[in-house]
Amino acid sequence: MQEELKILFSRLLLFVIFLLVIPGLSYGIWWIKQNKEFGIILLDKTVPNTLYSEHRGLFWIFEHEKFVKPKTQEFYDLELDYFGFFPTTDVDNEVSIKDFSIMDSFEKSSLVSSNEVLIIADTYGVYRHDDSANGNSQLANQKLYGGLDASDLEIISLAQEMGKTIISEYNSIASPTPVPIRSQFENQMGVKWTGWVARYFDELDTLANSGLPSWLVTTYKSQHQEDWSFKGPGLVFVHESGRIEIFDSRSDYQNQVPLIRTPRQNKAGFILPEVVPYPDWFDIVLIQRDYEVISYYDIKPTDEGLERLRGMGLPRFFPAVVFRPNQTGRIYYLSGDFSDLKLNFGSPRFWGLATLWRGFYSVTDYRDRQSFFWNYYEPLMNQILNQAYMAQKEKN
Repeated sequence: MQEELKILFSRLLLFVIFLLVIPGLSYGIWWIKQNKEFGIILLDKTVPNTLYSEHRGLFWIFEHEKFVKPKTQEFYDLELDYFGFFPTTDVDNEVSIKDFSIMDSFEKSSLVSSNEVLIIADTYGVYRHDDSANGNSQLANQKLYGGLDASDLEIISLAQEMGKTIISEYNSIASPTPVPIRSQFENQMGVKWTGWVARYFDELDTLANSGLPSWLVTTYKSQHQEDWSFKGPGLVFVHESGRIEIFDSRSDYQNQVPLIRTPRQNKAGFILPEVVPYPDWFDIVLIQRDYEVISYYDIKPTDEGLERLRGMGLPRFFPAVVFRPNQTGRIYYLSGDFSDLKLNFGSPRFWGLATLWRGFYSVTDYRDRQSFFWNYYEPLMNQILNQAYMAQKEKN
């Protein structure tokens, strides 16, 4: 009986240690770690609701790494500390916007000079979904707000001139950004959009996949004058002109899901998984020679697929994450909708939590966005931000 009690007590003790002591120790280590004063400007024009899905993951990283606002020493607030569109719960549904367009030149210069990083998370915008539009897509999706504008370009120019770190992510320059504004952005950043975006679908059969966009099927049939006969996995390429091309995983390419590859010995020294599957939207860009590639997309096209890519004006590999120096800062471009995460990450106030979650989520599980966040996006942004923070400390 005494032996059984000892065994029970030892198991109970282990349970208490696991449940209380380890989390308490993790929280304690996070708490005693020094705050990092680090000025961050974040632009997010795609905030249709209070999920804040386009910057939620970023703010989790900010707090987990203990980045605080320089003047107040406060942590960044997910709901307040960004520029762009602010969702409202008012019955009148009045639009709430706080962006750079309301600032004069002095205010813009002061804003940029007092911060170290500019993040352009998403500029696609917010649209009014009108149920009374009777199927008219133009009426049903009226833009309330979105797209880069001249005031955004002015902030980007100031950040470049002052040697700040700039991080831009898909969708920063595609629709609804006007072409003249996009051209200026491309010239400033040294990144040119090919006009193509792409996405993987597990199932292209319309009978088996009700989530396949109806406009995709209708437009393809109209353009190609043929039935939609695709089945199984495939890649959808959509051009800004409206052109649609479908790559079949059995004949056009060999990697079922597009892979993000990161060379182990990359010049930038980033520590990331060598191969990560990525199934969501990404834009295909061309970069100037002074850019260094951290990661790239590989679909492993067949000979037929490679010929099709060439006919579309596309290369064999597509940049995924690239950067180039900007005085003491860096300019990054992320060619993927990486930050779009409608997830509850739990409290960021536990040291080592990101490492723990990486152990729970398989890097090959492309269907779970948690896996992509913990295995690729979190360590990527963690290293980018901490590199910028250390550069700031050395400069000061």
